[in-house]
Amino acid sequence: MKVVILAGGFGTRISEESQFKPKPMIEIGDMPILWHIMKQYSSYGFKEFIICAGYKQDYIKKWFRDYSLITSDVTFDFSQKDRIIIHEKHTEPWKVTIVDTGLNTQTGGRVKRIKDYVGNETFMLTYGDAVGNINIKALLDYHKSHGKIGTVSVYNFGQNKGVLEINNGRVEAFREKSDLDGDLINIGFMVFEPAFFDCIEGDDTVLEKDPMTALIAGNQLMAYTHKGYWQCMDTLREKEKLEKLWNSGNAPWKIWKD
Repeated sequence: MKVVILAGGFGTRISEESQFKPKPMIEIGDMPILWHIMKQYSSYGFKEFIICAGYKQDYIKKWFRDYSLITSDVTFDFSQKDRIIIHEKHTEPWKVTIVDTGLNTQTGGRVKRIKDYVGNETFMLTYGDAVGNINIKALLDYHKSHGKIGTVSVYNFGQNKGVLEINNGRVEAFREKSDLDGDLINIGFMVFEPAFFDCIEGDDTVLEKDPMTALIAGNQLMAYTHKGYWQCMDTLREKEKLEKLWNSGNAPWKIWKD
């Protein structure tokens, strides 16, 4: 099963770094957040990826082209027609297709553009700027169990303060927060049947609007609730938070073995 990752946006809210590289290529530790996401899927046996590139798409292509050189010891033998020898290659057994889905294409349009690479099969889809310890196997099992076109992973972003219950301006109760407080948000880690492509009109289609609305109207969208760790990387502060966790050796999303 193929994993589609959206990696084409401008990343304007973290422009301190995205002015130099695509947002999914911003490093946590010494590896791009895109690599962290792929490592999670790979740990569950999903090793074929389609990257929906756009802004600075050449950066992503060059990074994967040089991945073996970056992660392995290498000898450059200039005495033998510039021969390059890679010692004990440390790359993962991935198949990565990087597609230029356009500079200004919306999220839905990017997905529509990679239809031919997915083919007529179930596929996974996620954003290239967030990590979590989502159980991919449980997510897929849930998707298969309900028989609908789509499944989105949702997460309670909640809050950790006391909760006031108010009716017509009158405080009726004060209590500690519960799992029911806060809003459930779409965190990516989605699964779709190929029929989903028919819900996307073209380049100007926003994934989270008309396509999702169409699925909801047809009773074809289900939610998988994730109760573990999840964090997006929208700002420099969030990037630094993720990097601190990674450098501590206790990153919750690191579910793979070295």
